[in-house]
Amino acid sequence: MRLYTQGRFAAAGRVFERLARQGLPAASHNLAVMHLRRELPQASPRRAEALFRRAAEAGFVTAQFALAQGLETGQFGPRDLVQAHDWYERAAQAGSVPAQVAIATAYYLGRGRAHDAGRAAHWYRQAAQGGDEGAMYLIASMYEQGDGVPQDQRLARHWYSEAARQGVVDG
Repeated sequence: MRLYTQGRFAAAGRVFERLARQGLPAASHNLAVMHLRRELPQASPRRAEALFRRAAEAGFVTAQFALAQGLETGQFGPRDLVQAHDWYERAAQAGSVPAQVAIATAYYLGRGRAHDAGRAAHWYRQAAQGGDEGAMYLIASMYEQGDGVPQDQRLARHWYSEAARQGVVDG
């Protein structure tokens, strides 16, 4: 990392490559990021995808989320919402709050997953408990309306209060 932060990308890339070949998921992730940022000769989004996938399959949560984002946005090639949301869900289950928000939204909108307000509420609640202000507001609204959860004004007030404490205002 010292080489990378010094801007010595070629040297950092060689070290990450060696460590990635030894099976270190963080090195695969870092090398993938360098490919996406075009900080390496012959940088390749496809190579980045393969490296993210290797780290993600090894359980590296940051790589699971990055892989999901790239698959969702088409950063590696054609978009694949189903596969993207599989990775968001794995990262969400491992505790990634941004992944919890992403998979909740997928379930809520029926994008890459079948519409399921109950599953959306589950993941928004997890993200809210993890400190995500937007998720706090969304789960409050779901409790207020009885959308995917039993209507519960007490829980709605609780989550609206938590969101307000974080600076979220009804708008």
